[in-house]
Amino acid sequence: MHVFVTGASGWIGSAAVDELLADGHSVTALARSDASASALEAKDVRVQRGDLDDLDGLRRGADAAEAVLHLANKHDFTNPAVSNAAERAAVQTFGDTLAGSDRPFLFASGIAGMAQGRPATESDASPHHGPGSPRGGSENLALEFVDRGVRVVSLRFAPTVHGAGDYGFIDVITTTAKRHGFSGYPGDGANRWAAVHRSDAARLVALALAKAPAGARLHAVAEEGVPTREIAEAIGQALGLPAASVSPEDAASHFGWIGGFFGAEMSAESGATRELLGWAPSGPTLVEDIAAGAYTSW
Repeated sequence: MHVFVTGASGWIGSAAVDELLADGHSVTALARSDASASALEAKDVRVQRGDLDDLDGLRRGADAAEAVLHLANKHDFTNPAVSNAAERAAVQTFGDTLAGSDRPFLFASGIAGMAQGRPATESDASPHHGPGSPRGGSENLALEFVDRGVRVVSLRFAPTVHGAGDYGFIDVITTTAKRHGFSGYPGDGANRWAAVHRSDAARLVALALAKAPAGARLHAVAEEGVPTREIAEAIGQALGLPAASVSPEDAASHFGWIGGFFGAEMSAESGATRELLGWAPSGPTLVEDIAAGAYTSW
């Protein structure tokens, strides 16, 4: 299958592209920079230069492909409206382009806010609707295209997709610990984060392309929920620093923009995903990765 991929040089995307290629698919990837283009071309990936704001380019890429895998996001956490608007526009463009074709459209989503007081499940519909909501309400927007003849599949990634070289949330929290001289956790640290190793997340993407039906909501979650205190203690041990509570009222000043995320409950189940795809995560746990130096030795 010929797959058009956005975010192909990113943390999850680069591993997912490797899985697609190993499964015999051909890939055309959107690339913003010369460095990204060179890295992709070295894998025998066809490169299309552009970015998420180039909607004509997104349309061209989707129109020429047999499937679309949309993993790119601006991730502007200081001005989320920019990221939300770009995400919604991209999803709308892909949906309109693929309408009536029965072609797969897989896209990145998340589990934040899916459930209150319990782990989120695949049956939980996204509460985010409209342009002003997180990710621009893109999951609900995308799923509308199921009725317009698109095999839409939502890939809900755990808040931490971990591994050596990860520059996401855990790396930011680790950097914060270095700066303050202790590894902080919000409040009592009882709130939990779902987690998945990068290799397992990438394999899920490839399995979803092959097996997931239209309208599927999949959870790339290996660990249902790791308490944030346990995460902070593991980071502290890896850095040789103590772990300590940060009061909720001080979280924003201590952690910066990530404070709101680190203090949130973001646990999730993945039983339905495992059964549907035959997906069996086998990578290291989050704490094992931290202990092995994934966030402190590079």
